[in-house]
Amino acid sequence: MESGQVIGWAVLSAGTALVAAPFIAEAFRPRVTDKQRASAPGQVADLPNGPTWFQWRGPEDGPVAVCVHGLTTPSFVWGPLADHLAGMGFRVLTYDLYGRGLSARPKGEQDSTFFNAQLAALLDHQGIEGGFTLLGYSMGGAIATGFAAAHPSRVQQLCLIAPAGLGHDLGPVAGMAINHPNIGKWMMLGFYPRSLRRGLASERGLPSAIPNMVDLQMAESRKRGFAPAILSSLRGIMDEDLAPAHRAICDAGIPTLAIWGETDDVIPLAGRDRLTELNPEARNVVIPGAGHTLAYTHVTKVARVLDTLQVAQDTAR
Repeated sequence: MESGQVIGWAVLSAGTALVAAPFIAEAFRPRVTDKQRASAPGQVADLPNGPTWFQWRGPEDGPVAVCVHGLTTPSFVWGPLADHLAGMGFRVLTYDLYGRGLSARPKGEQDSTFFNAQLAALLDHQGIEGGFTLLGYSMGGAIATGFAAAHPSRVQQLCLIAPAGLGHDLGPVAGMAINHPNIGKWMMLGFYPRSLRRGLASERGLPSAIPNMVDLQMAESRKRGFAPAILSSLRGIMDEDLAPAHRAICDAGIPTLAIWGETDDVIPLAGRDRLTELNPEARNVVIPGAGHTLAYTHVTKVARVLDTLQVAQDTAR
């Protein structure tokens, strides 16, 4: 074989390895197992798209409050605020969205329909038939918005904390993965988890009501199925126009409370103005000095705002 051919084959081999590397790395990431689900506090619901891990807090006869977490951090992000809601008298349900935490990693586009189906199936599994309080943080705010618009008779009041769907900035890697469909998955598998961990490392100095928060978040980024789920959500629920949903919530008269971080650079405060335009009846509260991590770095201040929620039992439940 001539030297030119050898060089050509070497270049081809190197290129193939480069292309395959992120997919190989994903295949070797650890799976979430049934044993891990069984050993964790909480319960598992076998739903149509796979197991969903969930946990209840608070008095069994209290009015139900359902908390939906965001894009990258599973339901443990709600820990301190869920405890506070339970202390208020709510029966609080937290759960891991598909692709996160201890829930399954099903394939498919993670749009409003996808997440609505998971929540509706979990509510049915738990026998929740009447109205309830629905809370969403970050991407969970977008999911809660979509669910409330689709099921207005089921949502007694809506609370959105730094909600996605009204303008957001998730960084250059996520943006390129969304805008380049042919190489987006390669980019997401190869670069996003590492980019996310670099960003998380910069948050180690922040106060947190959740012990070892950064380490817990980093551990999530190393699980198989995490990066594909993030990409699917970025191309799904995070790319949807939620204006019609917010208008529908306003028309349905669902009491809406939105809590914003004053210095949030992921979900900018400009989203407050957009929400006001779409739903003039929504009540907006800004937490001074808080960024996008307000759900665990500014728990006391957020909790004071949550204290204004109505704690009332739905007699139809």
